[in-house]
Amino acid sequence: MTPVIKGAGDLNIAGVAKKTAELAGKVRTGKISPDEMSGATFTISNTGSRGALFDTVIVPPNQVAILGIGATVKRPVVIETEEGTTIGVRDMTYVTLSYDHRLVDGADAARYLTTVKAILEAAEFETEIGL
Repeated sequence: MTPVIKGAGDLNIAGVAKKTAELAGKVRTGKISPDEMSGATFTISNTGSRGALFDTVIVPPNQVAILGIGATVKRPVVIETEEGTTIGVRDMTYVTLSYDHRLVDGADAARYLTTVKAILEAAEFETEIGL
């Protein structure tokens, strides 16, 4: 089941998280309404919650795009510091984007993914969700 967060573009990360939890509770208790299941333009699929590293996500009918989020795992990565290059262990995840190319230019999609990456790496959302 894929509930729809109406007006998600007007919410911050904390607002999206709160609405997600609210809708998930309705799905689990069988109290989700048909209106809360329709009208999406963009989907986020969290196959990582089931342990998948990544997935080939397919754009649902009548939607523009879908973002797939894989499992977060610890990996060795190259880190650039003031002292030079080093290798460290970091939490990493694959994020994929599928989109309807009739509606979204590939360059715009790449910029979107780059922005998502930058936000996640900078953890600029921590204050919004109380971390």
